[in-house]
Amino acid sequence: MIISGAIICDINGERRGDVRIEEGVITQIGENLKGDEIIAADGYYLIPGLVDTDVRLKDSQLNRTNLEKLSRRSLSGGVTTALLASDSTPRIDNEITLEFVQQHRYLLNGATIETAVSALNESGVLSNIAIMLKKGSRAVHTSTIQDYNLINRIAQYLKMANKALLYKAEDKSLFESGVMADGTVASQLGLPGVSPMCEVVHVASMIEIARHFGIRIVFKSVTEPRSIALIAEARKSGIDVQCEVAIHHLFKNDSACLGFDTDAKINPPLVSESKRLELINALQRGDIHSLTSLHQPNSDVHKDITFYDANVGTTSIAEYLPLMYTYLIKNGIITMAKLVDLASRAPAEQIGIKSGEISVGSKIDCILFDPAQTTQVTHHHSLYKNDTLQGKVVMAICRGEVTKF
Repeated sequence: MIISGAIICDINGERRGDVRIEEGVITQIGENLKGDEIIAADGYYLIPGLVDTDVRLKDSQLNRTNLEKLSRRSLSGGVTTALLASDSTPRIDNEITLEFVQQHRYLLNGATIETAVSALNESGVLSNIAIMLKKGSRAVHTSTIQDYNLINRIAQYLKMANKALLYKAEDKSLFESGVMADGTVASQLGLPGVSPMCEVVHVASMIEIARHFGIRIVFKSVTEPRSIALIAEARKSGIDVQCEVAIHHLFKNDSACLGFDTDAKINPPLVSESKRLELINALQRGDIHSLTSLHQPNSDVHKDITFYDANVGTTSIAEYLPLMYTYLIKNGIITMAKLVDLASRAPAEQIGIKSGEISVGSKIDCILFDPAQTTQVTHHHSLYKNDTLQGKVVMAICRGEVTKF
């Protein structure tokens, strides 16, 4: 198969050319390549498949149907590898659950599904991290742990296995008492707010853990500019910490919650416009290292209720690439090559896989994206419902398998 005339874009930049693919491997990149099967791609981007490492299933229920839906919707949004957060029901903290997910890892016409192991089991006891990592879990995942003895033991496992800790910094006592970011909009709606300290204090403490043990920590879905500043300062000191931000916090602010719109109730909550602009500035400075769709869909029964009682989360992975193209590329905030770095190379590296380059000899997990077409957001519980986005994923090649949309 030859993909002809595409704008080949990876972390090294853009160039036009033809790509020959044989048995799932790129064998030649050039001009005017000849072959029996030629896909005309003039004006299309050919980019490495996106990698999203902060993904959840519908209602957080781990079952075959939800895994199949996630796999296929990921691919339609340009994601060829999706890593499940471990806080599903049941939790991914034992070999039986891990084996179940791995049985659905490679679904026909779907993305590859990877897993992170939960640091703690349902009872708050340390999981069998060493075994789970050996069995194929890509990283260790947890939200804030107050017991520093447990944190020390987790750090030792990470050090031995040379794996990253995917860490959601949140003070559960503060978060559970609020339903949106503290500020003017929360006051206007009469809803309890979540303090910025919910995140910042735990980012600060875990930076010291990363320094002491020499481990890598990826802070998940960071929203506070102060947290980003702390991470940036730590990196200057040689501490291996990274900052992930969800696209929603770059595209929307807490005014989306006006009218008590439960589709705007996400975790972490949307922040004020001034903080959103600071996040954009941090992205352009290079202080944000990876992006996520923060996909967390819910059934109507969990969303069509009062804002206070509604579940957190929105559906977004099926429109992931068009969303980023619309809000980031078309607005001139970053380049397409930078997007590949943030949404493909960096998250892949965080979980120990390789992505981000299109080169001879590499396996072909790629997306063909037409910037001239549009994508309509049809899901009624999307934060972007009824929006028309610029660009459309027209084809995905995942594990050498071609899926057309």
